[in-house]
Amino acid sequence: MLAASCGTQKEAAPVKKEMGVELYNIRKVIGNPELYAQNHVEAFKTLAEMGYTAVEAAGNYNATEGTLYGVSPEQFKADVEAAGLKVMSSHVGKNLNEHELATGDFSHSLAWWDKCIDVHKRAGVKYIVTPSFKIPDNLKDLKTFCDYFNAIGAKCKAAGIQYGYHNHSREFNTIEDKVIYDFMLENTDPELVFFQMDVYWACRGQAFPVEYFRKYPGRFKMLHIKDHYELGESGMVGFDAIFKNADVAGLQDYIVELEGFTSGDWKVGHKICADYLLNAPFVKESYAGGTK
Repeated sequence: MLAASCGTQKEAAPVKKEMGVELYNIRKVIGNPELYAQNHVEAFKTLAEMGYTAVEAAGNYNATEGTLYGVSPEQFKADVEAAGLKVMSSHVGKNLNEHELATGDFSHSLAWWDKCIDVHKRAGVKYIVTPSFKIPDNLKDLKTFCDYFNAIGAKCKAAGIQYGYHNHSREFNTIEDKVIYDFMLENTDPELVFFQMDVYWACRGQAFPVEYFRKYPGRFKMLHIKDHYELGESGMVGFDAIFKNADVAGLQDYIVELEGFTSGDWKVGHKICADYLLNAPFVKESYAGGTK
């Protein structure tokens, strides 16, 4: 039904956006099954009290056992939700071997993904994101990886999960005079693969996040919001412009990641970042306070 200028029609209420946090940040606290068992209750509770609303798992999927952080996906989901958080996403990937890369037949790796996707679906993730891969030295092999990512994305989509790719700085290097990141954006299907731009690594790669939003609108459904350490402290990343162009990017959710902590204390570092985002006018106006 078309929107009408009827006085009785209610305006859309603001939708609360998630402020996710990357669990890789606290790998020294929960980064293996033993540490997770000891510390996850306090860690998740502390993050929730700071204002974070969701988590992104990282590097703790055990393909053999089908576990996350040493527990079943159902238990991981219950642990996160017990603190009032959501399981938003997970960083997980599998490289192609030399035979798969040479032949373009990656059916063996796709079979691995079937179990991975099932485990993450049971954990309740909205997104699965590949955090890196072994970047080849030629465009032919890079195209094979793009085809592989499209195939993973198709499997994720069938399971009701969105699939994306996370960059570091090396994706802004060139192969055969073509910027790797641009080639990936242009050779993956927007319906199957989104890009979780890590804005810190983009800047380190001498790229401009907003220029990418405008060149490839709608492709960046997630962002890693990150600075050299705590957010806004280095002056290197233009977070105001990034959030003001959230709609152009296609941004749905974002994740806070820290490379390190100025004080050495993860709780202090995360609190600084949470306070920065919760109090930044450009976040409230351009994203956190918007509607969708």
